[in-house]
Amino acid sequence: MHTMTYDVLIVGGGIMGSSLAYHLKFFDPRLRVGVVEKDPTYARSSTTLSAANLRTVAFSLNENFLIARQTFKLLETFEQDMAVDGTPPKIYFRAEGNLFLTDAAGLEAARRIFTAQKGLGSNAEWLPPEEIRRRWPLFNLEGVVGGTFGPTDGHLDAYGLLMAYKSKARSLGADYLKDEVAALTKEGRRVTGGRLASGGTLSAAAMVNCAGAWAGELAKTVGVNLPVVPVRRQIFAVDPETKPERPLPLTFHPSGLYLRSEAGGLILCGKSLAEDPVAFDFNWERERFMDVIWPELAAFVPAFESLKLVRGWAGLYEENTLDHNAVIGPWPDLEGFFLCNGFSGHGLMQGPAVGQHLAERLTGRAPTLDLAVFSPERIVRNCPVGETGCF
Repeated sequence: MHTMTYDVLIVGGGIMGSSLAYHLKFFDPRLRVGVVEKDPTYARSSTTLSAANLRTVAFSLNENFLIARQTFKLLETFEQDMAVDGTPPKIYFRAEGNLFLTDAAGLEAARRIFTAQKGLGSNAEWLPPEEIRRRWPLFNLEGVVGGTFGPTDGHLDAYGLLMAYKSKARSLGADYLKDEVAALTKEGRRVTGGRLASGGTLSAAAMVNCAGAWAGELAKTVGVNLPVVPVRRQIFAVDPETKPERPLPLTFHPSGLYLRSEAGGLILCGKSLAEDPVAFDFNWERERFMDVIWPELAAFVPAFESLKLVRGWAGLYEENTLDHNAVIGPWPDLEGFFLCNGFSGHGLMQGPAVGQHLAERLTGRAPTLDLAVFSPERIVRNCPVGETGCF
């Protein structure tokens, strides 16, 4: 069977893979870029099953703030930049804000993060409880001592964002193959390509793992032990009898509960729990809503005590169990193998900037952002980001 050869072969065509494919072709039109995606409907893609949020606030690591800010910068001209045959895509960004509430226990950390990011030029606002109450009178602020508000944060059409990158990348000559890379191939210390589930093989000068929740499984095929696992997260859409007067920002309660307004008067809500299963599991549970989410939601927003559960769904976080941060760059012990994994719930908002960053590195450009902190080197050394004495 004929082996197709690429300069860069990307495994996974979600937001990371498609942003990377576009940026590679934009920087160097001559590059042969291939993207292998097993599910072009993206029915189980973390990109499309997410809450589609973009934020610049409340990142404990400054580099995550800088990535988010760069994503917002890229989105300013995104619809024009992604036009194909003169038709710009629509991503329907709604700047309804992000609000991170804090209790007394979290106050010192929240203020520290707020101050650090103001120093980097963040437009975040620190709101005392009385101001939060004035803006969003439906919230019960018992135990809340303040909050960080990102006024220009918000949410968009995640599927629209992904398809815009994919369409533009294809229009510039990137190949999208509907298949699955069953295993990576290597010769000596070099990763050389991939064996397809359909039986063919692909070879490439550079292989990039953008396989999202499946990244750990893929890395194993060349003996790389990547601490990235799929964790099921559930989201629920409810229709409350009492509607807020204006859209609610994506609001994070100190308990871990989050909610935001959705089109049509609905409210999206959810909560990450320690017992969320590590599995490729896409089942959502009505009981989770009834037993856990609804009581907390009704306590925080008493007006939402009376509501109808409209639907729910489950998607996967690609959780980096070492430190819940991204792993970006070449794997130290193998040539030709690059990682773009472990975003731990931040993938959609980091996709535009990270795709640009990795494309800059792969095409020999000076990177816009210094993301050395996310080097795969720390995985080899078992050194979580932010721990002193690691580097």
